[in-house]
Amino acid sequence: MTTTRRAMLAGSAAVATSALLSTSEAQAQAQPQEEAKPRPTVVLVHGAFADSSGWNDVSAKLIRENYPVIAPANPLRGVASDSAYLASILATISGPIVLAAHSYGGIVITNAATGNPNVKALVYVAAFAPDQGESLLDLQTKYPGSKLNEAALDIRPYGDGLVDGYIKKEAFHDVFAKDVPRATTSLMQAGQRPADTRALGEPSGAPAWKTTPSYYLIARNDQVLPVAAQRFMARRAGSRVHEVSASHVAMIAQPSVTADLIRRAAR
Repeated sequence: MTTTRRAMLAGSAAVATSALLSTSEAQAQAQPQEEAKPRPTVVLVHGAFADSSGWNDVSAKLIRENYPVIAPANPLRGVASDSAYLASILATISGPIVLAAHSYGGIVITNAATGNPNVKALVYVAAFAPDQGESLLDLQTKYPGSKLNEAALDIRPYGDGLVDGYIKKEAFHDVFAKDVPRATTSLMQAGQRPADTRALGEPSGAPAWKTTPSYYLIARNDQVLPVAAQRFMARRAGSRVHEVSASHVAMIAQPSVTADLIRRAAR
């Protein structure tokens, strides 16, 4: 091989090596930037007859993947006041938010997220997604099938004309969480947080789902919020829908599926 030929080959190899190194360096520089991109804060809102511990399994999955997670206590005193309380929490969070709710928590996020540009997605888990002027009672009774009626509740006064509702011990497992072990539902029933019964008839305000993308996990075996009502609300809101064979507490019975839907919303 001539000296000129060897020189040409050597020059070509040097150019190729330089290009490869440049590409590798560019990829190496891009990778940290991609990993450093902040994940949205996931805010998990519980409903009535429950507390934030109902989200524990979902929270654990998301925390392991470095999602910032907040599961605040929902006061359960009334739609307007609970929504205002949650809105005040959301106002302290910088950056994008994915807001997920179960059951009564749905009406709370529907109102609390309105007007907050940081809320990028709403996730309803067997949850109420009312339109303006609708109440929980309107939606729960819109279709037949709910077994959460007056006979299933213990009513306890706590002030002048004020009463709380609790699910009775004998009804809690079959009505609220039939696919959860009884040992677990016994603890859930004992530690349930009651809702002020006035919240049942309190009308909702302007819904955030009209301007914010939404996702809906429909629980097909729900004995609290009829599946037909869930499908109606999800369809009306234009939600991306996933259905699962689960009781009302789908996030406890199916935490992996619930976490997957929240991840989809976060992406």
